[in-house]
Amino acid sequence: MPFATVDNIRVFYRLEGKADAPVLILSHSIGTDHGMWAPQIEDLLPHFQILRYDTRGHGASDTPAGEYSIERLGRDLIALADALQISKFAFCGLSLGGAIGQWLALNASDRVSALVLANTSPQFGPATNWETRIRIASEQGMTGLVDMVMPRMFSSETLARGDVYANAVRSVLLGTNPAGYAGCCAALRDVDQTRSLGKIRTPTLVIVGEHDISTPWAGHGEILAREIPGARALHLATAHLSNLERPRSFTTALLEFLLPKPEGFVNPLEEGFAARRAVLGDAHVERATATATDFNREYQNLITRYAWGTIWTRPGLSRRTRRLLTLAITASLGRWEEFALHVRSGLMHDLELCDLKETLLQTAVYAGVPAANSGFHIAAEEIEKLKKP
Repeated sequence: MPFATVDNIRVFYRLEGKADAPVLILSHSIGTDHGMWAPQIEDLLPHFQILRYDTRGHGASDTPAGEYSIERLGRDLIALADALQISKFAFCGLSLGGAIGQWLALNASDRVSALVLANTSPQFGPATNWETRIRIASEQGMTGLVDMVMPRMFSSETLARGDVYANAVRSVLLGTNPAGYAGCCAALRDVDQTRSLGKIRTPTLVIVGEHDISTPWAGHGEILAREIPGARALHLATAHLSNLERPRSFTTALLEFLLPKPEGFVNPLEEGFAARRAVLGDAHVERATATATDFNREYQNLITRYAWGTIWTRPGLSRRTRRLLTLAITASLGRWEEFALHVRSGLMHDLELCDLKETLLQTAVYAGVPAANSGFHIAAEEIEKLKKP
């Protein structure tokens, strides 16, 4: 298992993605672990090398005795990055992780390229609240805290429907070491970075849950957004764990904020050709380019520039999702030449037969059996063609 020794304790981590991609570190909330970020990983991996880790006292990391501080947790992270030879990184932290992120931006600004502070605060409210949690954790264990904590992490609607992410968090919370939880409670009890926020020069995005009773906009997110120079703010319709209640919106916000903005002039035609090759394959693009004439060349450039260079390159939907949408739409409208093209290219890249089947069954319900029937027939032909050498 991947562990790093940090200040004589073992810290569990997961490092995923291409080694030459920019690094994004994800830091979890108190009472959870690195698995909290699972809904974000698939969409982030094409763009980043992602480091997730368990904060000391949580998950598979060690639980040293005593109270912790945000500085101690921040130095753990720096030491982990050093052990993995990561010199610079973007950082996204939620709640406790956001407090760590503020410390990093203030004390290791040369390491942090961008900062996302989600559902967090520079100062976490009355010390008595955390003293109460420390006492309950020490006397009753995590079972004494679960009914208090879960309604703060998730909205009542999310809990009522038995949400899978909420159930997973509940299990992790119950399995958290009470001593580690209490240690991190002390860190949140004692932290107050309010007066230092103006010194942060790292580009910052503040994410706030509109139904978050733990770190609401008033007195928490608004202070971060106001005091950190140039910070942006985003409100999501969530409780405390915004990345789990609105995972797609959260991930899209990360991508839009963290992906590098093109410098100078960007040629959408070149971007379009790159996307078109990635989706349809080099052979198809080379053939289409070679057979273009003076009559249709401008049309070819138009679809490359706008369909491929403008829409297919947007980060809000994964390439796989765009493939499935394209198949459903072309089948529904009877655009069979385009349908066959995307069946063929999809199966050659990131689609499987079950994806085609489910898409066409959905088409049958909403666009009619004849459309799905034709789609299944054409898809079967393309599948046979791909079997031939």
